[in-house]
Amino acid sequence: MSEILSQFPHLNEPAPGFKAKTTHGDRSLADYKGKWLILFSHPADFTPVCTTEFIGFANAADTFKSMNCELLGLSIDSLFSHLAWTQNIQEKFGVHIPFPIIEDIKMEVASAYGMVHPGAADTQAVRATFFIDPDGVLRAMVYYPMSNGRSINEFIRLLQAMQTSDKNSVATPEGWTPGCDVIVPPPKTPEAIAKRATEGYKTVDWYYSTKSL
Repeated sequence: MSEILSQFPHLNEPAPGFKAKTTHGDRSLADYKGKWLILFSHPADFTPVCTTEFIGFANAADTFKSMNCELLGLSIDSLFSHLAWTQNIQEKFGVHIPFPIIEDIKMEVASAYGMVHPGAADTQAVRATFFIDPDGVLRAMVYYPMSNGRSINEFIRLLQAMQTSDKNSVATPEGWTPGCDVIVPPPKTPEAIAKRATEGYKTVDWYYSTKSL
């Protein structure tokens, strides 16, 4: 089991570096330094669920960009397949795909990120999504089954939550969205516990306090 886990990237550690050909030219992880990056894989081009996801990412691309976040797709397909598929999406659905897609025929990037799960398919990347922060640290991973598309709105919400936590040194509760109260870190000493009730937070008990931003 430890050998299997070692093959996968770990949260809060540097994301695996890569250099790859994409539909927008060569790209490397270093190109995204100073920005958030969402790297996401899909099983194959010209598949219906993946098409809906790419349309969803494309429609939200400006929102991600406004949050200092770039998008980068990947599948184990050729560059020519990617180009033909994105042109097909433009022609059939009227949606332009504005972000690059990695050509990963040798499965080098997919393997480094643990995107290939033999139980799902030997030659396809699963629906994996990786959030990499401006320092190149892997902050979140989300996996979906082959049969079900991802929620792009949830990825926007998660990015907003992580950026809010980073900026304000707070946590966010279930379903948090901007404007909702955030969770204050719990006290770590008996003295801090005794003081917590007087600090002006919305305190339910010593370990659970919230505040508005």
